[in-house]
Amino acid sequence: MFKILGLVFLLLVAVVVISFTSLNAQSIQINYYFGIKELPLAVAMVVSITIGILFGFLASFGVVMRLKRENMRLKRVAKTTGKQLTQLKSTPV
Repeated sequence: MFKILGLVFLLLVAVVVISFTSLNAQSIQINYYFGIKELPLAVAMVVSITIGILFGFLASFGVVMRLKRENMRLKRVAKTTGKQLTQLKSTPV
């Protein structure tokens, strides 16, 4: 079931990408420090979105790593607390 939904989703994305590309076929001129490059508008938009996503991942990398370390620490605390609870339950009152 999930494979069929995944295939339908990929097909839908492909149709959207193809229509996006055909609607934005005109060329634009990109001026950067070392020269000028002429690209189709769709390519320029995809490249800039990709660069934005990469910068977003890089910006959030530190937060994600901090949260993973905190998660590992809390798992260790939960494990030791569970062991202590088991020991307290097994001791006679």
